[in-house]
Amino acid sequence: MAKKYYNTKKYNKAYPLFDELLNLYRGTAQAEEVYYYYCMNLYKMEDYLLAAYHFKNFYRTFPQSKYAEEAAFMTGYCYYLESPVYSLDQAYTLKALSELQLYINTHPKSARIDQCNELVIELRRKLERKNFERAKQYYNTMQYQAAVVALNNVMNDFPETQYREEIQLLLLRSNFELARFSIESKKLQRFIETKTACDDFLERYPNSKYAKEAKEIKERAVSQIQFLRQNLLEYGS
Repeated sequence: MAKKYYNTKKYNKAYPLFDELLNLYRGTAQAEEVYYYYCMNLYKMEDYLLAAYHFKNFYRTFPQSKYAEEAAFMTGYCYYLESPVYSLDQAYTLKALSELQLYINTHPKSARIDQCNELVIELRRKLERKNFERAKQYYNTMQYQAAVVALNNVMNDFPETQYREEIQLLLLRSNFELARFSIESKKLQRFIETKTACDDFLERYPNSKYAKEAKEIKERAVSQIQFLRQNLLEYGS
C-alpha cells in the first residue's frame, strides 16, 4: 500500500506507512528497499533537508546497495535545492558543494558527472556573488582596508571571477582612499602603490569602460605624490 501511494504520487499518504515500515523491517532483508523509498518519498514531498539527511545515512548504512550511488547524488542535490538566493546565508550552498564534490570524487565515471559539474558551477557563482557584494559593501561603507582584503579574497577564491575588472577598479578606489586617510608617514608609499595599480589596470584593460576613471585616479595619485615629495624636500631643507 505504501508503494501504491508512492507510485500514484500520494506522498503524504505514503509517508506514515513508510515511517512505520522502517521500524517493522529494521534488520531484515527488506530494510534497504523500505529505507530507499522512505528517502525518495521525503524528496517527493519537497522536505529536502530531511531527505538529504536520510539519503546520506542510507549510503553510509548500505554502501553496497544498488541505490547507494543515487543516494550519494541525491544528498548533494537536495542541499542544492535548499540553496537560497545569494544575499541570504549560504550554509546549504556550502553543504551542497561539499556533497556534490564528494560524489564527483567517488563516482568519476557516473553518468551524472556533467550534471554535478553544472550544479557546482552554479553554486560557486552564487558564493562568488555573495562574496563580491560583501566586499562592495565594505567599500560603500568606507571600510577601505577591509574592502581591499575582501576584494583580493574574491579574486583568490574565484580566479575566473566574472567581476575581476570591476574588482580591480574598486581596488583602485579603495587604495586611493586608504592612502588619502593614512597617517602622514604612510601616505607617500600608498599613493605610489595606487599609481602602480592604475598603470597595471590600464595595461590589462586598455579598452575598459572604467579606463577613464582609472586615469583620473592615477592623475590624483601622481598629484599627491608630487605634493608629498615637495613637502619632504622643503622639510629636509
